[in-house]
Amino acid sequence: MPTAASTRFGTRHPGPRRLALQAFAALGLAVSFAASATATSSPEDLIRKVSTEVLDAVKADKAIQAGDVSRVLTLVDEKVMPHVNFQRMTASAVGRFWRQATPEQRQRLQDEFKTLLVRTYSGALAQVKDQTVELRPVRANPGDTEVMVRTQIRGRGDPIQLDYRLEKTGDAWKIYDVNVLGVWLVQSYQPQFAQEINAGGIDGLIAKLAERNKAARS
Repeated sequence: MPTAASTRFGTRHPGPRRLALQAFAALGLAVSFAASATATSSPEDLIRKVSTEVLDAVKADKAIQAGDVSRVLTLVDEKVMPHVNFQRMTASAVGRFWRQATPEQRQRLQDEFKTLLVRTYSGALAQVKDQTVELRPVRANPGDTEVMVRTQIRGRGDPIQLDYRLEKTGDAWKIYDVNVLGVWLVQSYQPQFAQEINAGGIDGLIAKLAERNKAARS
């Protein structure tokens, strides 16, 4: 897992934030547990249910705790993507350059970005021990279609801030960004992606992402 010394496409978060990042990764792995509730639950009910169940699931899964990336990738493909607006997440990270990308480039960006995030956070899953989730009051109106759900991850040490931005698509709520200790995930990648695109275009960014993912596999 990249450390605070990582440069391009690293998390850029100091050590203490890894626990919050692990919570996001763990949450993603178990979104399917709440799939039957997404159509009727409020966004905060969904986050509460999923957060609690996923922490329990990770604690019980020795393969995930051991950092089995292939298992993480499989779970994300099968269980998570239907409940996360990953196209919006990737498009926001790429910024204004997204409009210039072809459909094939957009798909490759999503694939490589997803792999990058899963591999970045999979190593942290092994650190899940005794954490619990506490939701903060939601500030939203009944008709809002975009909301932020704020949580704290509690365990050993200080509580860790972990917030979610969700959008309502039809009857379902989907996550499209995560805030870790005041740093939004998508925003943290925007300057890195822009730098690569300015240097080598969309294909240059895809190549850099693929290069990093290949290095991580080896």
